[in-house]
Amino acid sequence: MEKFTTVSGPAAPMLAPNVDTDVIIPIQRLVGTGRTGLGPHAFERLRYLPDGSENPDFVLNRPQYRGSPILLAGPNFGCGSSREGAVWALMGMGFRAVLAPSFGDIFFNNCFQNGLLPVVLPEEAIRRIAAETEAAQGARHTRVDLVRQVVVTPEGAEIPFAVDARKREALIEGLDDVALTLRVQDRILAWQAADRAARPWVWQPVERGA
Repeated sequence: MEKFTTVSGPAAPMLAPNVDTDVIIPIQRLVGTGRTGLGPHAFERLRYLPDGSENPDFVLNRPQYRGSPILLAGPNFGCGSSREGAVWALMGMGFRAVLAPSFGDIFFNNCFQNGLLPVVLPEEAIRRIAAETEAAQGARHTRVDLVRQVVVTPEGAEIPFAVDARKREALIEGLDDVALTLRVQDRILAWQAADRAARPWVWQPVERGA
């Protein structure tokens, strides 16, 4: 998993509430598509017109927000079904952090498993960052600093945020749950050896019937 310490860039404002995972990536796009091929299909119902051309009114199609690494979202972002592909699609667009007042629970956890940082901020803070970004036409950047646990607005104000200490460490070091477990492999093997000696019957192979 790619490490995350800080990210800086224009913060793209998409502040509608209850944007669900089906809006982020339609279910049919998850069939026969690898996790690295979903970026072009992210938000496609909003992003493209019926003829396949780009919708000029969609915020992420605006020149100053193309390739933005930070998404400003509304309450309950990522609600709906549990599809992990929603995170893959956002990362395929280039996003490394999503700032919102609240998230769908499963989406929130999926972000940490894939190197996308979800940051919970008060709604007024999100709107402040959006207003400062819009006023500067994206020329001044927002910075999300996971090491210091602050968001720095385009005008330089610092907004602190909280994140679970274990999840923070995993993102900074680029470790998913499997990698975190393997860090204590020696302890796991030592426990297994001791338990095998104390309770050998537990470790006997199970005989399967014909």
